[in-house]
Amino acid sequence: MSGTWGKNIELSLFGESHGDAIGITINGLEPGIKLDLDYIKEEMARRAPGQNDLSTPRKEKDEFHILSGYFNGRTTGTPLTMIIYNTNQHSRDYEKTKNIMRPSHGDFTGYIKYKGFNDYRGGGHFSGRITAPLVFAGAICKQILMEKGIIIGSHIKSIKNIKDEDFTHENLNESTLKFLRKEEFPVLNIPSGDEMKKLIKDARVMKDSVGGIVECTAINLPAGLGDPFFDSVESTLSSLLFSIPGVKGVEFGIGFGITELYGSEANDQYVMDNEKIKTITNNNGGILGGITSGMPLVFRAAMKPTPSIGKRQKTIDISTMEECTVEIAGRHDPCIVVRALPVVEAAAAIAILELLKEMK
Repeated sequence: MSGTWGKNIELSLFGESHGDAIGITINGLEPGIKLDLDYIKEEMARRAPGQNDLSTPRKEKDEFHILSGYFNGRTTGTPLTMIIYNTNQHSRDYEKTKNIMRPSHGDFTGYIKYKGFNDYRGGGHFSGRITAPLVFAGAICKQILMEKGIIIGSHIKSIKNIKDEDFTHENLNESTLKFLRKEEFPVLNIPSGDEMKKLIKDARVMKDSVGGIVECTAINLPAGLGDPFFDSVESTLSSLLFSIPGVKGVEFGIGFGITELYGSEANDQYVMDNEKIKTITNNNGGILGGITSGMPLVFRAAMKPTPSIGKRQKTIDISTMEECTVEIAGRHDPCIVVRALPVVEAAAAIAILELLKEMK
């Protein structure tokens, strides 16, 4: 198994959901970078569980400890390693069902892949808990990008069949992204957000769950990042996005919607704006030929409904190879979309910094 990603910014994840700790090692950070630890804590808090009645009641403060690569307030240039100790495990919740393959989890595939030696508690290394170190790395990358004027933000585009507004030329600016980051439930249209919250709460009552879509953007990107084909902006970012548990689809710009247009409607036509080359529309999401155009990078990540639900479902007992049923106990999110926003943003920040370093 490989828990490593990247060439210029290299990440190595470790830990399990109900193990002693989780963490990450980051290679490729230049020496002398001043880190705002309070900003990192804020980003971690956005993802942390147990903050409201829309998420799991599991309480984890995600307090991180930097073990190396950081001295006197700045990076040293050596590998930066961070660890988060798990403090609120309920591992006994999984003992009774350790041989029961939970539907739509990594239990069965993990059992086969690792010959039954995988840590089954809370999903082990397959768990969304492992995204906490990813948010830590993303928070560092965000700070580096902000120094270059690049701002990343996101909102809840939809929960089940209830939709928020899209990012547009009118609302896509730094003030909007700062506003969304501070919101507990980040949407552009408040009434739509209220409907979404009610839907999530109703799903919890029914012992069920719902999924949705995160729309993310990066503004003030330079033109020229990325390469055609294998190291395109899309492929670099998608490789990280599909590493986030629960992500089942990614689209850039207007995505699959572009197939419904004529070429004359889909094409992003060029204009001059204050001596800068821009496009009238941004249907391609700021990427052409795998390379950034200088327009805002816009993409969406589709998150599946949380597979851990209290309703009775059919499955198998791997120890007896017999069919059975399961009602999943424990503490679970009725919707993972809200807590996924900072994770998606982190993936964007890491990918963009990776591409910026490649450009040099």
